[in-house]
This record gives sequence, C-alpha cells and structure tokens, in this order.
Amino acid sequence: MALTQRSALYRRALELIPGGVDSPVRAMRAVGLDEPLFVRNGEGAYVDTEDGRRLLDWVMSWGPLLFGHADRETVEAVREAALCGTSFGAATEAEVELAAEIVDAVPSVEKVRLVSSGTEAAMSALRLARGFTNRDRILKTAGGYHGHADALLASAGSGLATLGIPASPGVPTGAAADTIVVPYNDLDAAADAVMRYGEGLAAIIVEPVAANMGVVPPEPGYLETLRRLCDVSGALLVFDEVITGFRVSRGGAQERYGVLPDLTVLGKIVGGGLPLAAFGGRAEVMDLLAPSGPVYQAGTLAGNPLATAAGLSVLRRLRDPAVYDELEQNAALLADGLGPLGRVQRVGALLTVFMADRPVRNFDDAQQCDTERYAALFRHLLEQGVYFPPSQFEGLFPSTLHGEAEIERTVAAAEAFGH
Repeated sequence: MALTQRSALYRRALELIPGGVDSPVRAMRAVGLDEPLFVRNGEGAYVDTEDGRRLLDWVMSWGPLLFGHADRETVEAVREAALCGTSFGAATEAEVELAAEIVDAVPSVEKVRLVSSGTEAAMSALRLARGFTNRDRILKTAGGYHGHADALLASAGSGLATLGIPASPGVPTGAAADTIVVPYNDLDAAADAVMRYGEGLAAIIVEPVAANMGVVPPEPGYLETLRRLCDVSGALLVFDEVITGFRVSRGGAQERYGVLPDLTVLGKIVGGGLPLAAFGGRAEVMDLLAPSGPVYQAGTLAGNPLATAAGLSVLRRLRDPAVYDELEQNAALLADGLGPLGRVQRVGALLTVFMADRPVRNFDDAQQCDTERYAALFRHLLEQGVYFPPSQFEGLFPSTLHGEAEIERTVAAAEAFGH
C-alpha cells in the first residue's frame, strides 16, 4: 500500500473514529507524527504495516505478547476454543482452570474474578475495597494510571497530599473528590495522607513498579511502608499489576519485592493477548462480591472462552523458570546497549529509555525529561525499521522472540542516532 493510500485510510478513519484511533497513544502525536501506523499482521518480534514495512516491534501490544505475535500455541488454543463457540454467558471449565493458574502464581491471591479489561478490574477492585471497609476515599500516586474510571482520572493539586481534581472533561467533581493524590516513591506524602484522611481511607492503589510514567522502580522500603500504613489505618492495599503481573516474575512485582497486597489487579499477559483481565485477593475480601456477597459486579463476556484459552496457553508455559531467566538476560543486554542514549530504568523484562541525566523516581521527574529528543529518537528508529513506544512515558516490552539479533539491530540503530 503506497503512502498516499495509507493517508487515505487515515482520512477515512478520521471520518468514522474520533481522532482516527481507538486509543489515544496510537495517534503518535506525542512523537511528532501526523498519522498512526496501521498494522496488517504480526509475526514473532515483528509487525507488517499497511504501507508495506516490516518493523522490529518493542511495543508488543503494550505488554501482553510475552511469546510474540501470532504465537503458534496461543493461536491454536484460540482456534480450538472458537470451534466450540465464541461466547456462552455461562460458566466454563476453562474459567476455573485459569483462576487456578492465577491463584497458584500470585502470592496474595486466594480467589479471583475474571473481567474483560484492566479498567474494569481496577474499578471493581476499588468498589470491593470500599464495600469491605465501608469507607469512600482512595489514595493513588500522581502519574499512576489505573484505567479511565471517573474516580481514577484525578490529578494532584499543590502540597504533599491533596484531594484530587478531575483530570478530564466529563469527570464529575464529586467523582474525584474522594481521591487523594500523592507523589510516587514519597513516603512522607503517603504518611501525611494517611494521617489526614486515614479514618475514611478505603484503599491505597499503586503500581508496585510504576509503568505509566515510564518504568520507575519502587525505592527500598516504599512498598513495605505502604503495607504498614494500610495495616495501621485499616485501608486495603491494592497493587495494580496489569503491566507487571506475569512479566517481572511469574508472581508479579509482589513476588519480586516480597510485599503482599490485599487485592491485585491483573491484565495484559493474563489474557494471552485477548481482552481479559482479573482482580483477586484474600478470600474474606473477595467473598463480598455478588452473588456470595452484597458488592455487585458483573460482565456478559467475563471469562470469555477464547480469552481464557489464550490465557491458559500462556500462563501454563510460565511455570518454567527458564522463561524468566531468558527474559531477564535479554532485557539486561538491551538496557546496557541503550544506556548511552539517556537514563535506562529496568525491572525484569520491562524498561524505559528516559531522556534524562539523573534517576527518575516519580512523575515530576519524568515530566522533566526531554520529550522532543525522545520524539526525535522515535522517528529515527522508525526510519531504521525499529518500533519503540510512541511516548516517553511508556515502556519497552521484550518477549521471548526478541533474541540477540533483534537486540543487536536495535542497539546499532540507536548508536546511529545523532551521528
């Protein structure tokens, strides 16, 4: 497809879809491009675009594809499931089996509920936390993204710990009024918030490794202190492991750092690349969900047979520790090679190249990065056939199909940047 034809496709998309895309980051405006990529198909570590290019892909659908595009085992599992029916709106054995895989892998999860998206999982987990504690307020971190539910689209005001204000038109002021926003990795701010609002605090929700401001690891003692603050105040600790779950280790960041939350939000890898997410935790909390308890949550496509088949195909293979050994080794090799570009921050098979000369420890630090230079890097790499995240504030997602050849090609392209 010629470039003019791709432009015609985009113009048609603009007529039919707001902004021409179904998720904002795909528009690629943050990296200075006028048109999004239109992908035709994927294979392993590569995607083919509608204008006839083959790109080495480090975005990998933003994380779910741990075994690469069009993974043969996953595709076959989905095909076999589809031959039996695409949706039933009834319980299936595969739902139970996928729940068993999750409970076996994630240290804090005793029971789990399957849903269809990370936004739905986070929203439902917080509703459950409010129902369990009979409190209203939620504490989150600035730059932490937990889906686009109204209460979670809150931005911070001034001061160490502030009540949230709506971060998007369409979010009622009242929906954000019970959301407290503090900086990530700031123990004083978290403690101050609990001291001021603790009696009405239902939950602290946090990405144990921040990954929506770029990859920002928790500083020593940070997660442990959040755990203690919840214990003291009676609030529930909720880990949003949509990105880190099954990626930084089989048991997620909570296994890697040894801190257990009360509730965990999962997505991406747990669905094997199909729309599926989950939230789970202690049995006494989860049993408040309908129909066993009074906290209502439901979904027609929850536990969809195609998605559960994909999830099972992936999660069962992740029982092998060698998978994570390989991912860790290759991600470290990539991080070392990209080091001269700026500040590379990595946890397991998850990393970001920050255009900064000092560590990034929170959202304010991330916002100080040279986003124009990152945009220039993105465009340079794209010209070289290497597809990086089209935003400074996202991560790279190595898969088992990114081997030495892909790493060497990426590092060579990066070395040519600015020469």
